[in-house]
Amino acid sequence: MNLKQLEAFVEVAQSGSFSKAAKKLFLTQPTISAHIASLEKELDTRVFVRNTKEVSLSPEGQKLYTYARQILDLTEKIREEFGRHDEEEPKCVTIAASTIPAEYLLPDILTKFNEKHPGEQLRILESDSSQVAEQVAEGSVDIGFTGTVLEKKFCKYIPFYKDQLVVITPNTEKYREYKRMGSDIYWIQEESVIMREEGSGTRKEAEKQLRHLGIRSERLRIIASIANQETIKKSVVQGMGISILSRLAAKNEVESGRVLEFPIPEADDGRDLNLVYNKNHPLSKSAQRFIRTVKEMYHIEK
Repeated sequence: MNLKQLEAFVEVAQSGSFSKAAKKLFLTQPTISAHIASLEKELDTRVFVRNTKEVSLSPEGQKLYTYARQILDLTEKIREEFGRHDEEEPKCVTIAASTIPAEYLLPDILTKFNEKHPGEQLRILESDSSQVAEQVAEGSVDIGFTGTVLEKKFCKYIPFYKDQLVVITPNTEKYREYKRMGSDIYWIQEESVIMREEGSGTRKEAEKQLRHLGIRSERLRIIASIANQETIKKSVVQGMGISILSRLAAKNEVESGRVLEFPIPEADDGRDLNLVYNKNHPLSKSAQRFIRTVKEMYHIEK
């Protein structure tokens, strides 16, 4: 037997679930099952009693749990005693983030992580959601943050924040009148529209929400596609057109009265911003600590 098998066994015993153990250890459920199966084969005994609703320790499993817990506790003490110098070495977690998480959420996350783990180092790369998912899938980054879910092999998405998209317009009498008219936004089909760039999670989600209202992107009079949100907001303020952005991104301009904000009807409670990692790519202890920090900050069940 080995430590990985014992770690999997103890985590399943404590959580009562193979899937919860997999999430806690950042492994796939089949990997956890394989560890337990190998352990049972080597010991020639069943360590768990399984039914459709729960997993519990067998009498032999209860005995094993006592020994396994002692072994893991002792292993941790050995690591703490003899791994001190290694722990003092700076760690580097590479994180790719799309624009909204990078600019409006990551600063607080990085501050909290630095407070908890001051010896760690972080490398931040900013790109669009498509590129973030690609980097996570190919293993060139440890962790990603995206504004949409893209189907990439082995990518595990953890929703951690609800973000709403809004239509923003110049603060002129024309649009103030639209405000007074109510929640209908079908008038945007007659307007000049500035969109985020192709590949942006904001753009993909905006097109999805408009489609739900029966407004297809090809019906819009799109006059520009711009990656930089500050450029988009300044262009709207100056009257070049209207746009659809994250409420987080438009907050300051809306509060100062430089632009007007229109919620998108029937958009429910918003889109998910996601933390994503490759479930088949081993995560360093530093990366695991970073993910735990995000979960703690946003009260995500472990």
